[in-house]
Amino acid sequence: MATTADHYATHLAPVYAWMAGGLDAAFAAGAQDIAALVPGRGLAVDLGAGFGMHSIPLAQGGYQVLAIDTSTALLETLSKHRGELPIQTVERDLLQFRSALPRPANLIVCMGDTLTHIESLEQVQSLCEDISRSLIPGGRFIATFRDYSSPAKDERRFIPVRSDSNRILTCFLEEEQAHMKVHDILHERSSSGWTMTVSSYRKLRLSPSDLERTLRELRLSVRLDVGPRGMVLLQADA
Repeated sequence: MATTADHYATHLAPVYAWMAGGLDAAFAAGAQDIAALVPGRGLAVDLGAGFGMHSIPLAQGGYQVLAIDTSTALLETLSKHRGELPIQTVERDLLQFRSALPRPANLIVCMGDTLTHIESLEQVQSLCEDISRSLIPGGRFIATFRDYSSPAKDERRFIPVRSDSNRILTCFLEEEQAHMKVHDILHERSSSGWTMTVSSYRKLRLSPSDLERTLRELRLSVRLDVGPRGMVLLQADA
């Protein structure tokens, strides 16, 4: 089984923009995700920035952005499309984001399903501590993630991600005690026919209530809501 970083590097990164419907559609969705949530201007940190789905809209909205990800390929795509926008890319594990932080942040975001890529609840708690230390007074942390505490059963474990005439991506979930084992099954058409590649990795079964409790214990004001694309939306204010 691959690590999360290896799974993205070898399997998902080459098709990640396609998964999101193409770059233009992804940037538009990212802008919609953050439109009503951002508190102002200043420094924004994008944890798990990928190809810039949220970094680029944040910079277009006036933020200076620190974009952190472990994927070289995805950060290269971000750099190619940022133009003159004030975005600094850093290839680093998000758990070490503070080592790249130039000053306290106005906004920290961790969007998509990135939080569940962290290996343990203890590491999530440590990340929350670092986030609370890194926000200015009145700063905000925004996260979206999938709630796997009550995972899908039977045929609902098969999730069609996207398909077109040359590519099909399907996700299959297996329940474990503290994690979900995620199998990404990619079919691609070439001149010689269809080929299938499969890669698997684990996602943390992160409970929204556990995350909310952790942040409240750090004296952040927390709100949970329904997020985009079937995810949980969490906002925490310093």
